[in-house]
Amino acid sequence: MSDQAPAPAVDKMSYEAAMAGLEDVVNRLERGDVPLEESIALYERGEALRARCEALLQEAEMKVAQITAGPDGEVAAAPMKG
Repeated sequence: MSDQAPAPAVDKMSYEAAMAGLEDVVNRLERGDVPLEESIALYERGEALRARCEALLQEAEMKVAQITAGPDGEVAAAPMKG
């Protein structure tokens, strides 16, 4: 991460981008050739990426839970509560 372009803001990433970033972090940490300070920064970024993925999955689950079948059998989205 030291000589690379700045990493994109985690809170703006799509699920796919966050997951790819998380996989990159894990791969770099598993290689074991990253200096300590950079390892700490990578770990912190990985934790932020994991949290972003989890939040996006929870949001998707809530949306899916709102999908219901009407009396005629057609699928419809129920209004979101909250």
